[in-house]
Amino acid sequence: MGDKRVTIGIAVVLALLVAAGIWYMQRPPAPAPVTALTPEAKAYVHSLELSDVTMKATDSYAGQTVIEIEGRIKDAGPRPVSSVEVYCIFYDNYRQLVRRARVPIVRPAGGALQPGQMRSFRLPFDDIPESWNKQMPQLVIASITFA
Repeated sequence: MGDKRVTIGIAVVLALLVAAGIWYMQRPPAPAPVTALTPEAKAYVHSLELSDVTMKATDSYAGQTVIEIEGRIKDAGPRPVSSVEVYCIFYDNYRQLVRRARVPIVRPAGGALQPGQMRSFRLPFDDIPESWNKQMPQLVIASITFA
């Protein structure tokens, strides 16, 4: 009788360990930490110039509308930057925020944006709420990483 209880106890502990392992492997990844602009980056924001920013809507093959924000960014300052992220802030007709997305416009994989250099960017969105006012979203620089 005692051996049977030990065997059942070991089986229960093993089942709990397996269940805990499965739960651990299935959990969603932790969100990436959102960093604020450093004082150094805040001072450099005025050296990054956005230009030729346009917005267009296209229909995808899946039948949904994709809003694309396209433009150019220029590093008019003295330092190369390896990444730049912006907040795209969409409003409704009452100037209430309906969507805020943080997206990269300069990525490290593309190489650093050098002083005086200009680069194009394209930001597609397919998840903007219907209550959006169909106006150009506000673009606010969210982060700058120096090369």
